[in-house]
Amino acid sequence: MTIWCLFKNSVFPQIITIFFFVAVLIQFIFIFYFGKCFRNYTPPKEYDQALSYTKAPVSIIICAKNEAENLGKNLEKVLRQDYISSGKPLFEVIVVNDHSEDNTVAILSDLQKHYTHLVLVDLASQEPHGKKYALAKGVAAARYECLLFTDADCAPAIGSWISLMTLPLLMGKEIVSGYGAYISQNTFLNKFIRSETVHTCMQYYAYNHIGLPYMAVGRNMACTKEIFNKASSSPLYHSLPYGDDDLLVSICATGTNMEIVLHPESFTYSEAPATRRRWIRQKQRHLSTAKYYQAIKKILLGAYAFSHALSWLLFIILLLYPAHMSLWIVPIMLLRVVGLHIALTDTAKCLNEKKLYWSFFIFDFGWMIYNFMFAPYIFWKNKKQWK
Repeated sequence: MTIWCLFKNSVFPQIITIFFFVAVLIQFIFIFYFGKCFRNYTPPKEYDQALSYTKAPVSIIICAKNEAENLGKNLEKVLRQDYISSGKPLFEVIVVNDHSEDNTVAILSDLQKHYTHLVLVDLASQEPHGKKYALAKGVAAARYECLLFTDADCAPAIGSWISLMTLPLLMGKEIVSGYGAYISQNTFLNKFIRSETVHTCMQYYAYNHIGLPYMAVGRNMACTKEIFNKASSSPLYHSLPYGDDDLLVSICATGTNMEIVLHPESFTYSEAPATRRRWIRQKQRHLSTAKYYQAIKKILLGAYAFSHALSWLLFIILLLYPAHMSLWIVPIMLLRVVGLHIALTDTAKCLNEKKLYWSFFIFDFGWMIYNFMFAPYIFWKNKKQWK
């Protein structure tokens, strides 16, 4: 039977319709739960009083490879954080220079003249390259038990960033993930990247809410030194040259020891990749860790992503059969689109991404392409380099 004969067969659209309804039903279940998590969300009261809580000393760790320009723009915003005791900083900032070939060391040496709590760890020429090794050296140099991680191209939203990100550690948590926002620009790619970031946050917050944490944001993450050392001693942690955040969560996170902080003053901001090629390389790295998630988390994440892509694909196919298509197809698909838009809008309100509200309608379809494009890196392929 040829493909054309299959399409002409009146049974075929009926089968497609059944699969379409199943895919949309799965979508409704996820959308209802995601929306429930973010509807009327307000940060816990403790976060609004974070600056008044008793503080513990914190080691902030930044890995830098040819990041002189970014360090020049962002590092002082980290060094000037409002996290002091007796008039002195209650934190240190450790920057690990991972064999940079620009003037990273010169920038850091100059800043050290003004900020005594800035520590430079300069990797020797014979030491290994890569973020995992650089992070380990930074943690080894850290004087304090509370660790806070960010990237050279990130800047904290405000001076209370340390207080907000480490407060859960002082209250008994062992892993904390914040939100890594991207600076808004009026380009299609920037809007898509920011929309995808909101979409991802909606999922990892909702899963953590039911005790199934699966990822953290490495450019805005905190943990105890004990947890970091536990993760880094696992063979799984060294299965990739990157993915330190997600692999730490996979190895050490439980249903009760991790918290997601979504207070607007806890965010970090960085510039989104400026080209499609850079963004694709970044997503290939990020998504390559998914294959190492626990089975139940892979099943749930896969069910949501697959049903999302399948509902759009089958809907498009059914449009080719106007004579056989059920009258309910279009309104049901419209209801799914509106439901997801409401859930994403509620999430965006929490994340100060109000300019993206109308973009979610357009990018809903784009996520179908996204899921198909990156599927190889989710299921079997790896990127081998950090940068």
